[in-house]
This record gives sequence, structure tokens and C-alpha cells, in this order.
Amino acid sequence: MAKKQNYFEFLILLSTFYFLLSTFSFAEEIDPNAVLNRRVQLEQELKQLESQIENYQGIIQEKQKQSTTLERDIAILDTQIKKSKLEIKARSIQISQLSDNIGQKAVVIGSLSEKIGGEQDSLAALLRRTNELDSSSLVEIILGYEKLSDFFIEPDSFETIQGAIQNSLEEIRGTKQRTEQEKEDLEDKKAEQVQLKVTQELEQKKIVNAEAEEKKILKITKGEEARYQKFLAASQKDVASIRSQLFLLTGSPAIPFEKAVEYATLAWRETGIRPAFLLGVITEESNLGANVGKGNWNIDMADSHCAKQRAAFIEITGELRLNPDLMPVSRRAWYGYCGGAMGPAQFMPTTWQLYEDRIAKITGNNPPNPWDAKDAFVAAALLLKDNGAIDANYAAERKAALKYLAGSNWSNSAYAFYGDDVMELAVKYQRMIDIISK
Repeated sequence: MAKKQNYFEFLILLSTFYFLLSTFSFAEEIDPNAVLNRRVQLEQELKQLESQIENYQGIIQEKQKQSTTLERDIAILDTQIKKSKLEIKARSIQISQLSDNIGQKAVVIGSLSEKIGGEQDSLAALLRRTNELDSSSLVEIILGYEKLSDFFIEPDSFETIQGAIQNSLEEIRGTKQRTEQEKEDLEDKKAEQVQLKVTQELEQKKIVNAEAEEKKILKITKGEEARYQKFLAASQKDVASIRSQLFLLTGSPAIPFEKAVEYATLAWRETGIRPAFLLGVITEESNLGANVGKGNWNIDMADSHCAKQRAAFIEITGELRLNPDLMPVSRRAWYGYCGGAMGPAQFMPTTWQLYEDRIAKITGNNPPNPWDAKDAFVAAALLLKDNGAIDANYAAERKAALKYLAGSNWSNSAYAFYGDDVMELAVKYQRMIDIISK
């Protein structure tokens, strides 16, 4: 009777095991109806904002084609301010969406962790039952049954337990892998959220600068076209001031604007990339770098995914006889696992190595130095050329700039600000290049 009782206990245990598996499987699922209304509302708001932003961008492009007048330039500044304010709203919605996503990921991770605990408890119970069956002698097992025929059920029970143990092990392994993936995705979402907040800060600065520029113009001209044209003429005559104006770089000392144009022109002759557009990309990289902050290779390339970047960084600094601990790199960005982007062009170490021979052929520096402005300008131009900017039209250049930032994710609306900023900067720099070239 005792043996038969044990057998029935095993059947109950096995049933409980499978019940637990199904229960935890349901527990890890999140009811989509709980967040559906909010998600739909946010997506609708985001689409409306993106449509308005695109409309404002079109207005800016059309205005920039017109002759320079006070009315035109004030209209451009007003539109840029409105566009930036809408972009801040759009970023806020995207941050809210990420917050919801992060919350859902946390719930999933909690459920998966709970599931692992339940599976481990079930596995432990099954192992104890297996040990009980395995440790009994054949005589004890036979005497434990009233009828000899009942004895032959036991081997089947033993095989069933072994199968259940194997299933439990596979469940634990699978759940553990899913938990690790969810945690990794969660970290990516958090990093993206942080970076979106950084872009909000950039947009806010643009608004402040545009408003200050508008006030300055109106104060000087008192709203009169004749005064504005006189102001423009005086500004354009100050060629020496434009040439000596510092051009800020990431990870390297600032250089005079005239020197930046010289390097950009060299790159243009060899790659066909428009100098003003190249300067726009380099400036936007510096703007991002200033907001994200400086990194350190020991910290920002410490993730296991960054092993190749770390090795390449050591090789690059070794060839240049530079102390890696002293060389500035970017912090980890929201669109990748690793920090470590180097110099004005903000190339990742492995990408820099892919371009080294082509850079050296143009600049004559072998090995080329990512922290050297001349090498960096040529590197950026080569990458932009590979990204399709050689067509030199607005759409091609903007797309190439977005690819420069985010690679295959270039079409993500969260990155649109980068392409728009680059193209606006290109207009500014083209005007300055035209002045000093006369």
C-alpha cells in the first residue's frame, strides 16, 4: 500500500509540475488591453507632431531659397523656434512610450524570474522522488505492492519522472535565456530614453539661440529692411573675423574656421562631398559630444559586446604611440552597446580601421590619427560618400547624415533632428564660405 501511495503522490507531483509551468507561462504575459488606449493616443499625438514638424521643415527649406530679406530671415527664425518646440513635445511623447515599455519589460522580467524559481522548486521535488525510487531495492519495491502486476507500472513511472526532469531543465534554460534577453533589451530602452532627453536639451538650446538671434536682429534694424541690408553688408565685409572664428571639435582643440574650410575642401576634392555639408556633420557631432560628455575607454567599452572595439582602440593608440588612458572618447550612446567614438569625426575604433588606408592615401598621414582634424575630416567625408551623399542634393545629404549617426536605423523618427540640424548648419556654413571666398 505504501508503494502505491507513493506512486499516487508522484502523479500528484507531476500534475502540479505541469500546472506550475502553465501558470507561470500565463503569468509572464501582459494584457495588451491594459495599455492599448494610452499607446494609441500617444502614437496619434506623435504622428500629428511629426506631420507638423515636417511641414515646418518644408517652410524653412522654401524660405532659404528666397532672397535674403529681413522678413525672410525673421520668418525662418520663427519657424525654427516653432519646429524645435514641437520636436521637444515629440521627444516627450517618445520618452513616455519608452517609460511604458520599460515598465512592461520590468514586469516580464519579474514574471520570468518567478517562473525560474517555480521551475527550480519543481525540479528539486522531482529529483528527490527519483532518488527515492532509485535507492529502493528490488525486493523492497516488489513487497511494496499487494499485486505483482502493480510492480510493472513502476518502471514506466520512473521513466516519466526522468522525462519530467529533462523537460524542467530545458524550461529553466529557456526561461533564463529569455530573462537575460529581456534585461538586455531593458538596458537598451533605458539608454535610448537618456539620449532622447539629451536631444531635448539640444533642442532647448536651439530655441534659446534662435530667440536671441531674432532679438539681436530686431534691435539692430528696428524692423526696417534698409537697416537690415546695411547690417548684412557690414557683417559680410568682416571676412577676417569669419576666417579666424573658432570651429569647435570633439576630442581635439578648436581650429580657425578658415582651417576647417581648408580641410573640408581637401576632402571635397578627393571625395566629392560638399564642404559646407561636411562642416555641418562635424559640428553636429561636436554638439552631441558636448551634451553626452566625455567617456573613458576602460568604462565605456567595458561591456562584453565591446571586446572588438577595445582591441581595435588599443591597436590604434599603440600604432600612434598614444596613451589610451589619456585619449578622449565618447560615452556609450543610445544606439549601441559601446562608447568609444574617437575624435572630431566620432568614428568607432573598428570603423576607423576599415578606413585607415583610404584616409592615409589622401592625407599622407600613415597611420592616420582619429584625433587629428585633417584625418578626421577626410574620414567623415569618405563615410558620407559611402552613405550616398555624393549626389549632393538635400535628400541624399540628409539621409547620409542620418546613416552617419544611426546606420541602418537612420529612418527612426527619433533621429530626424540630427539630419535637420546638419542641413541647417550646412546653409549657415555655405553662406560663410561664400563670403570668405569672394
